[in-house]
Amino acid sequence: MQKPPVSAPLHYKDVMPARCDAPYHRAVRILIIEDEPKLGDYLCKGLSESGFNVDLARTGIDGRNMALDGDYDALVLDVMLPGIDGFAVLEAVRKSKSMPVLMLTARDDVADRVRGLQSGADDYLSKPFAFSELLARIQALLRRGKLHEVTQYAISDLTLDLSTRRASRAGQRLDLTAKEFALLTLLLRRQGQVLSRTLLAEQVWDMNFDSETNVVEVAVRRLRAKIDEPFPQKLLHTVRGMGYVLESRQGTGGV
Repeated sequence: MQKPPVSAPLHYKDVMPARCDAPYHRAVRILIIEDEPKLGDYLCKGLSESGFNVDLARTGIDGRNMALDGDYDALVLDVMLPGIDGFAVLEAVRKSKSMPVLMLTARDDVADRVRGLQSGADDYLSKPFAFSELLARIQALLRRGKLHEVTQYAISDLTLDLSTRRASRAGQRLDLTAKEFALLTLLLRRQGQVLSRTLLAEQVWDMNFDSETNVVEVAVRRLRAKIDEPFPQKLLHTVRGMGYVLESRQGTGGV
């Protein structure tokens, strides 16, 4: 059955949290930036039930920070937001991110749509809309993005190929578990950036970080044993009190 347009009364009684966990592990991650409480909760719930991992921001400033700090596959962005508007968020995102952006507006205004598309939005949807149409547009944007998706990463003599699920260092194939491969992929995608244990736990294990668990430390230690220990140059470094970073530090061999 098709879900009702968002202009119809919404009957979700429970207020959704900022994070809506999808039922599938390692699902596509989507960020919604929407200040209307009922609409934001409705989209969060609907996209989660459709198999996505969804985060929800209710202000322009929070949304901008989450979009820049997170690793999202798509962004659903409202135009009218408190703090800063959707155009300002889009401008900030496009300086460093290439994820597809679907903009939402309460006004069927040609000028707004043109401004958004010229600023880097990939698609536009005017309210009210049917959830099925929003879902179809997101799926189309994700398919389009896969055509330009980077599948190969490298740093120094360490390489990773997503299409063949193969990682190697100095020409030697690395025998990685699925979690180790996912962890290395994230580190390579954001090489040179210090990634916190919380971020690694959320994006590799889809779990809220618990300071009492050592799952991240154990995984990093095992990954380091495979990609660093047999080689003179170390690439995976610990930044005390902050997290981990994958980078080439010439002339250093420590962690």
